[in-house]
Amino acid sequence: MAISSTVIALTIELADIDRGVYETVELKLAKHPSETGPYFITRVIAYALELTEGLVFTAGLANGDEPPLWVRDLTGALVTWVDVGTPEPGRLHKASKAADNVVVYCHTEPTAWLSRLASESVYKSDEIALYTLPRKAIQTLAKGLERRNTWSLTRTEGVLYIEVDGESHTLELARVPWPSES
Repeated sequence: MAISSTVIALTIELADIDRGVYETVELKLAKHPSETGPYFITRVIAYALELTEGLVFTAGLANGDEPPLWVRDLTGALVTWVDVGTPEPGRLHKASKAADNVVVYCHTEPTAWLSRLASESVYKSDEIALYTLPRKAIQTLAKGLERRNTWSLTRTEGVLYIEVDGESHTLELARVPWPSES
């Protein structure tokens, strides 16, 4: 018998000072049985930081061809592709040909991944936004994940301040340039 997904509810008081976005976000997300806690947390953070009209969660893990998040315009054309983790260079090549904007949020040690990216040719690689989040902080947030969660998330000058149940977490959101072969 297959294990079913767990539904996680999140209320996020978002104050993205860097982008001028201030909203209360209500989410009910299915956490796939094969999805790690850190991946799930990064997916949620990516949603909050990329919040714009039309941003939706996709089938993601259930459909390996789709990113976790995307934005389509009214005609159905893909505008933004938001990936999580360490996507393969070929996937990013496909994404940058399909969408105007490609963003990746990495929650694991990025050194080997960045080395792979440097050795491959990826369409419009210089336009792909690569961000890293501190692995330890993401793991801590994942350990505290409940079925119902209330967060306060503030981004200012590239730093994330996340408060969960009275406990504050500070995460450095680092923009990483596309790597070049050395």
